[in-house]
Amino acid sequence: MSILIAMMRDVNRLAWNIGLLALLPLMGIYPLMKRITYWPQAWLGIAINIGVSMAWATTTASVPTSSFVLSAGCFFWTLWYDTIYACQDKTDDVNVGVKSTALLFGSRIKQILTLFGTMFMCGLTISGILNGQSLAFFVLAVFGGALHLVWQLYTVDVDSPKCCWRI
Repeated sequence: MSILIAMMRDVNRLAWNIGLLALLPLMGIYPLMKRITYWPQAWLGIAINIGVSMAWATTTASVPTSSFVLSAGCFFWTLWYDTIYACQDKTDDVNVGVKSTALLFGSRIKQILTLFGTMFMCGLTISGILNGQSLAFFVLAVFGGALHLVWQLYTVDVDSPKCCWRI
């Protein structure tokens, strides 16, 4: 926490306020969410991806629409990767009585991951358009990212903890 405060001492007021929001209620409550909801991955997505707006505020002293679009896209990426990660703990989570999207989605995990991946790529594409990104961005980040997600989707075995860890 002292590192975060030291890093934030030189940022503008907007970035400081966003940082406090991220630190106190969002990051502080996250560890409890598996006991409360089947959507702890969504809380993590909000807590982590508020960093996009904080970074934008730090560098430009503003938070444009494109930062919210990118945050939303990255929110779905967090749902993607943390649901896969949660799949390795499904048996243990049931035994100890905690919740996750991996348990909630059951046999539909890959179908729902497809939706999350699509939303992530849409957010990346729209934020790229709003920011006037070059063709290189769309080829490398969007197309390359989409190919990687497709590879992950087809190679992950959501019933194999070892495979979920590897992905």
